[in-house]
Amino acid sequence: MAGQVKNLKVKNGRFYARLAVPARLRPIVGKTELVTPLGGERRAAMKALPAAVAALQRRLDAAGQSEAGARLDNLRSPITTADFGRAVWLHYQSMLEADDAARAGYPSQREVDAEQARVLDHLKTGTVPAEPLAVLDASLDLIRLQGAAAVDQTLREAKLDALRRDLAADRTHLVEHVIEDFLQRSNLSAPRGSAERKVLARQILRADIEALERTLERDQGNYGGQPSDPIVKQPPAAQFDIAEPVPIKPLFKDYIASRQALGKHRDGAVAWETAIIHLIGFLGHADARRITKRNLLDWRDALLAEGKSTKTVAVKHLASIRALLRWAYENDRLPTNEAETVRQPVAKVQRTRERGYTTPEAVAVLRATVNFEPVKTSNFPVRESEHITAAKRWLPILCAFTGARIAEVAQLRKQDVRKEGDRWVIRITPDAGSVKAGGYRDVPLHGQVIDLGFVSFVDSAKDGPLFHAAQTPARFLAGARATAGRVSQWLQAQELVPAGVQPSHGWRHRFKTQARELGLSDRIADAIQGHAGRTAGDGYGDVSLIAKAKVIDALPDYDLS
Repeated sequence: MAGQVKNLKVKNGRFYARLAVPARLRPIVGKTELVTPLGGERRAAMKALPAAVAALQRRLDAAGQSEAGARLDNLRSPITTADFGRAVWLHYQSMLEADDAARAGYPSQREVDAEQARVLDHLKTGTVPAEPLAVLDASLDLIRLQGAAAVDQTLREAKLDALRRDLAADRTHLVEHVIEDFLQRSNLSAPRGSAERKVLARQILRADIEALERTLERDQGNYGGQPSDPIVKQPPAAQFDIAEPVPIKPLFKDYIASRQALGKHRDGAVAWETAIIHLIGFLGHADARRITKRNLLDWRDALLAEGKSTKTVAVKHLASIRALLRWAYENDRLPTNEAETVRQPVAKVQRTRERGYTTPEAVAVLRATVNFEPVKTSNFPVRESEHITAAKRWLPILCAFTGARIAEVAQLRKQDVRKEGDRWVIRITPDAGSVKAGGYRDVPLHGQVIDLGFVSFVDSAKDGPLFHAAQTPARFLAGARATAGRVSQWLQAQELVPAGVQPSHGWRHRFKTQARELGLSDRIADAIQGHAGRTAGDGYGDVSLIAKAKVIDALPDYDLS
């Protein structure tokens, strides 16, 4: 029955792709399920279903990334009773220190006498007219100096009266800024309206009152006064001497900013952010200073127990936290690097076939792609964009003849295709999104790509990206990756990808295999594909377009008839 097909919904004779929204994402998405109409004809609906579901999944993935970012912005530990005591004592001490600083700023008697002598001298010499307003104006600085201590005392008395009234009326607005500062510095959570916040606010009020009472005693010359309120007391040394927390949120963001300044992590390291959030959930706190090697080893074991592969744990989870903590240690943000020796050996993959496409498999994919035509429909929400149609036609064959990463080809812009002498060349450049090796590279186009009409397609395209619709450079990388994902999902849905082969990465393996079978230079193949050199000698000399063209031209045409 139609209703039994996964992700397919039938209502009133119409077909829809549907995807349930996880409960944690519903506040972001605003719905319990996502639905895309597929029309009223079952065969067309079934053909369009995989792409529609993939599009809905990308919306959920984007919402998940948004949720991850929001969680990273709000990762704080719950406040405890010990934190209350530390907050009270720190505020009490800071108030007395501020009073010390204020008193140190009071004018000395010598300064007052000097200002008084200056005013009298002006009056005697006639510099100041003998008029009341002129005399007052000339004496304002003297009045300020003479009354500095008295004004300060009056202000403190007024504040003390206000705090006592607020404490009696259960008002806390005068100390809210103190609470926010303490919570942020300590990476603690006490949401507005919570019982914990109310208790903390009242205790800070009482500490403020105690400190002001001590300052008024100082006005009388008594500097030995001690707090009378029992909550204002110095915490035990073991509790009070705890080092300031190092919240992971600013630490991670600062690390990514430092890497982006070097051209790395242009996507904001979304995958790493997810791994960091998983670690925080495992630890139950968000203080990087409290992370130990034992914590990380236990986290690694927990990830494996969840069913994650050894490679995922090694190259995503552990790699992210190891890079973050190493940077924090090297930049004096943390006293140690607890992740330095935490590793996860990667299990050797037992392969049952080659990693690249065989020639018959490659021909099957390219025949399906270069002749691709989208499903004709009058239903606008299901109509495929021109960018995606173009990507399905051109990305596989471009990958086949360049061995490039599919996201690198998907980010091509019209201006990245040019004629160099008598050769057509594409430029793969980080200006269009991202290049794993860092710099740009020029790759000559194979004759079969030209014969199939790629240059004509480029000539007729609008300026800007050829295979995605992102409007700004900041969004180019995300647009290219989304397109690459769409093409890979479509190839799998069409059952064109053999088991054990990655839909797009299989072309990179095939390209290198073909080059070796033809006896071509690995050094030149590496330069075409954007692989780093293997030896110091590889860094000498340049791989010219002429050298690259010889390798590209040696690749045989595919039989696409």
